[in-house]
Amino acid sequence: MNLQTTLYQTHLDSGGRIVPFGGWDMPVQYSGILNEVKAVRTGAGIFDVSHMGRLYISGPQAAAFLDRMLTGAASTLRVGRARYCMICNESGGVIDDTIFYRLAADRYLLVPNAGNRPAVLAWFRQWLDAEFSGGGAGSVSLDDRTVETALIALQGPNSPAVLDTLCTLDDGEPASATRPFSWRNGLFQSREVFIGRTGYTGEDGFELALDAADAVPVWQALVDAGALPCGLGARDVLRLEAALPLHGHEIDPDTSPIEAGLERFVRAEGDYLGQPALQRQREQGTARKLVGLKLPGRSAPRAGYPILSGGQEVGRITSGSYSPTLDTSIAMGYVLAGYTDPGLTLAVDIRGRATPAEVAPLPFYTRS
Repeated sequence: MNLQTTLYQTHLDSGGRIVPFGGWDMPVQYSGILNEVKAVRTGAGIFDVSHMGRLYISGPQAAAFLDRMLTGAASTLRVGRARYCMICNESGGVIDDTIFYRLAADRYLLVPNAGNRPAVLAWFRQWLDAEFSGGGAGSVSLDDRTVETALIALQGPNSPAVLDTLCTLDDGEPASATRPFSWRNGLFQSREVFIGRTGYTGEDGFELALDAADAVPVWQALVDAGALPCGLGARDVLRLEAALPLHGHEIDPDTSPIEAGLERFVRAEGDYLGQPALQRQREQGTARKLVGLKLPGRSAPRAGYPILSGGQEVGRITSGSYSPTLDTSIAMGYVLAGYTDPGLTLAVDIRGRATPAEVAPLPFYTRS
């Protein structure tokens, strides 16, 4: 049986269409994907992202442990800031991508993807036992608080103004004073909230972590303030327009960040898991690379569709959709290294029909 977030009944009452996703029952849409995408691009939308994990790592060796597990350094991250990176296996494949926050000198919050939370927990515990069990009691503590808490994402150009009407930081500043890729604590109509400013849509936005019992009134207050409820369908289109990877599509345990064009989130130095393999890929290159593709009209390619050159398969689509923001079809996919130049004309086999596709620079969309 799938898990349900504390907002599950609210989604049903609001007309949300529920689908299984990552072991949870989640809303895929409310008023329609096109309408929800437009709300985030031009106004403000909210997403229930409580299915994503909230893992708290603390203790005297917390920074050293995360330095070992992550492609982004934890020990150099300042308290109050956040960082995006990958959790890789020994061969450089991506177990998950994640954002983590430094809460204190010896305490972090790490947010894994919903379906990967069990795998991340098992991976972390394996290496805690193997390399960090000799540091004494409490040297590294791993606390999964996903079920006891909720996570709501407020996204869009109007999100700072919406949040400021409802929430102030603990020091009295408006909530919008939170810097990008940082966090602050605040009060949302007298309810304690943790505010991060990151996002997965290509727009400005915030994530509110709070007690599960506070989720329904906070969600309703945001709706009353003008934020439109949005589902997983709009979230997928938005992240594709911004060329943000989705685990299980652009990245997975058999795909490296180097292949995926995510080198900037991978340290060149440091003794972290996967580093030797990733360094070899930096130096020697990879046989395939992730590219963007633009196709005319609304015949959006789907994951797994072949990418062709001269009638021969040179790659596969990983994600594709019609982009309402750009009014054309877009996709990402892996192609052989010789087929990555922007402007190159390829084709995508869409149900037996070779549809012309042009290699396009990523991201497809960048906010002004």
